[in-house]
Amino acid sequence: MTQSISNAQTAQPQATASPSQGALWRTAGLIVGALGVVYGDIGTSPLYAVRASVRAAGAAPEAIVGVISLIFWALTIIVTIKYVCFVLRAHNKGEGGIVALAALAHRAVGLKRWAKTAVGVAGVLGLSLFFGEALLTPSISVLSAVEGLRVEEPNLEPLIVPITLVILIGLFLLQSRGTGSIGRLFGPIMMVWFLVIGALGLHTIMSEPSILWAIDPLAGLRLFASEPGSAFVALGSVVLAVTGVEALYADMGHFGRLPIRIAWLFIAMPALMLNYFGQGAAILHDVHALDHPFFALAPKLLHYPLVALATLATIIASQAVISGIFSITQQAVQLGLFPRMEIRHTSATQFGQIFVPRVNLLMLVGVVLIVLLFRSSDALAAAYGIAVTGVMVISTWLVAVVAHKKWRWPLWLTLLIFGLFSTVDLAFFTSNLLSKFLEGGWLPVAIAFGILFFLDTWRVGRKTFVEKTHGTGLATDLFLERADKTPTRVSGTAIYFAPRLDDIPGALLHNLKHNQVLHERVILLNVVVEDTPYVRPERRIEVRRLGKGFYAVVVHFGFFEESDVPKALESARALGLAIDIDHTSFFIRRETLVKAKKSALPPWRARLFMMLQGAALEAARFYRLPPGRVVELGAQIEI
Repeated sequence: MTQSISNAQTAQPQATASPSQGALWRTAGLIVGALGVVYGDIGTSPLYAVRASVRAAGAAPEAIVGVISLIFWALTIIVTIKYVCFVLRAHNKGEGGIVALAALAHRAVGLKRWAKTAVGVAGVLGLSLFFGEALLTPSISVLSAVEGLRVEEPNLEPLIVPITLVILIGLFLLQSRGTGSIGRLFGPIMMVWFLVIGALGLHTIMSEPSILWAIDPLAGLRLFASEPGSAFVALGSVVLAVTGVEALYADMGHFGRLPIRIAWLFIAMPALMLNYFGQGAAILHDVHALDHPFFALAPKLLHYPLVALATLATIIASQAVISGIFSITQQAVQLGLFPRMEIRHTSATQFGQIFVPRVNLLMLVGVVLIVLLFRSSDALAAAYGIAVTGVMVISTWLVAVVAHKKWRWPLWLTLLIFGLFSTVDLAFFTSNLLSKFLEGGWLPVAIAFGILFFLDTWRVGRKTFVEKTHGTGLATDLFLERADKTPTRVSGTAIYFAPRLDDIPGALLHNLKHNQVLHERVILLNVVVEDTPYVRPERRIEVRRLGKGFYAVVVHFGFFEESDVPKALESARALGLAIDIDHTSFFIRRETLVKAKKSALPPWRARLFMMLQGAALEAARFYRLPPGRVVELGAQIEI
């Protein structure tokens, strides 16, 4: 997602262009940019999808045609009809992705409490599965491209894993420098990629046109009729052709629906279809091409240039996934699903250029271990699919909720359309679960449930923490009645972060107890993260006078925004509250967790939560507070 903004901004019209010409140039730039970000993952699937699918179904001519037919219709039904036509409509104020979708469904009017809980659980599960999928994508993509070296020179096989690791390690090490400068090249490179793979596929189809019978859906159905077991297992590999489809939806806010749809319908989809049919034709012509059907499309003279182009394309696909993880981590942190983390902005001019050091390190370690564990794209193909199909199932269900509750679709129409989509999604999910779990499919499931466990521990721990701290203070109304009895009021403004405005925050009471002073202006600040990606400027801040120099201020942020509190407080001037940050003190309570004799959490879970809380980013850095104006007051809380 990081590249999306830089790509979008490269498509600027010339100064002399008319408004209509400028709009056309900008749309063209967004279309090219989408090719480099949105379709990087799904665009590199031909490197491994056909080989894995045909091997699962068998190399008989009927099986080959049947597998290509299944791939053709999977792309048509899942990507073109479901995502391009329906899912892209379910935007959360222009933004997409599993987090935005869950937030959109959660606030649907008329949703019962149990349904809201189910939506929340589905969103967290989808988020966990997305992380499991993201760890596999760079591994299988780059590995499958580098494996092209051994087609012409088998002696190079021992170098495949080391070269893959060097590329991936280098990619992760470059993240801290930002990708704005190289991101401008991603779209044009992927444009070349799609043109090349489409041309190679078309050339091979012309030598074996019988593969075009795969357009007939009966070809895939006949495979199920003749070899139901093999066909069912093959579904688990056919889904590899649609991996990365979630990027269509997740990057909608960066590119818009129209450029994403045009890029798919007129560039990505035709190129992919031609290439898949071309690979089927190559295997029909020579069954030995099954070893590397993608590279079998190219003449020997073009083999190594194609390997180089494929490697570039997989690096771009991996970069898009990494940037997407950074973006969704930022959303999860803002919504309180993750502990606070350091999020660096790597560009002063381009929004969305972010780097999350802790996540980058964890992904680097995970990807390296995965490559060392599986060592080939064939082995990884068995692991890749369960997480993808799991997210697809969850997305379909959440969009169905949105369609019925927000779009006001009749229940029968919602069940009919999304029931059909769910049937397809569940068929792929079940095939992966039953045929691939023991062969490696357990890995993304283990990763997802590990992340889910951490998320739940954080949720339960925070709930226990709030219960421990809430109610131990003093009600705001009661405190204000006694405010005049305070010995001393000193000049200046003090801001106290308050989880609830009906209670005086502990930091204020702590300061009053030890220093016995109050500032002449005291602001109780409550930060609220909405379940929308952005908050309109006029809704950014609320100011309420409480009397006796006290103010209650509520600052609203969207889950796509950074929590820059000083910047947000600038808008309070328009509401009659002028705040000079250079002469304001921010009081923050720094809690140290200690183990309680009788904890509400199991001992091992309490220790894990204490570890997560201790590793969370300091509130002063998270809220962008000026270092010289922060006062931290310590307190011990038993958990």
